[in-house]
Amino acid sequence: MAQYTKTEIKKLRKKRQRLKKKLKCRFCPDGCDKPPRPIFVDYKDLKTLRAMIDREGNLLARRKTGTCVKYQRVVRDAVLRARFMGLLPYVAEE
Repeated sequence: MAQYTKTEIKKLRKKRQRLKKKLKCRFCPDGCDKPPRPIFVDYKDLKTLRAMIDREGNLLARRKTGTCVKYQRVVRDAVLRARFMGLLPYVAEE
């Protein structure tokens, strides 16, 4: 394992921070300050919901998806509703 000096570590951290892409909420068309009312995510839209869960069936964090707080709560309810209806699995298939 390579040993880095403190200055090299700082440079690597700054480089990683620059490379991170600023995520934007996919549900808010005008930004998260003015979301449309009522806040709704369709539980039958499986393509969108599958993008919000990982391989094991767990919901992805807001930091990973870029979803705002209001929509993250609604996405959670939509995933639970889709699982209850049998559209999404509760656990991953092996």
